[in-house]
Amino acid sequence: MSNQSVVNVIRSQYSLMQGWFEGTLAGVNDELAHFDPPGTVTSIGAQAAHVVTGLDFFLLGVAAGKQPLLVGSFADKSGVSEPPPAGGEWSEWAARVKIDLPALEAYSKAVFSEIDGYLASISDEDLQQEKEFGPAGNQTILWALNILILNTFSHTGEISAIKGMQGLKGYPQ
Repeated sequence: MSNQSVVNVIRSQYSLMQGWFEGTLAGVNDELAHFDPPGTVTSIGAQAAHVVTGLDFFLLGVAAGKQPLLVGSFADKSGVSEPPPAGGEWSEWAARVKIDLPALEAYSKAVFSEIDGYLASISDEDLQQEKEFGPAGNQTILWALNILILNTFSHTGEISAIKGMQGLKGYPQ
């Protein structure tokens, strides 16, 4: 790697991830957000809420040690009718959650802004700090950042596919 720090590379990846996620959600209306696709995949709204709340709780709450926005400044205005379950099983939640898209968009932008501020404040050495990430146990912050990048891109792909099933453009590019 060049003289760029690992944190700056991760920060750049999060910026690209945000653009890809938000671009893929462009054009989603209330009906499409709550469309129940066939099979075991969940709605676009549930996918988006899962992504944003996961970033909020795992990166801001656990890694950064801050109060998640969902239970702080965005309590009752996140656009998510109920928080996802703490465990890994969220299909029942996904089937009943209701999404207010403009509110979720504002919450998402706030989460990504907080993440950017957090990443701007840490060093490469901080990435090796271990934290307790629920069922995954003790893991480094770098591990969590990478897992959440993968999780976000995976769900963004599902959102794109659901849009495509409806005859819409999925990915922004």
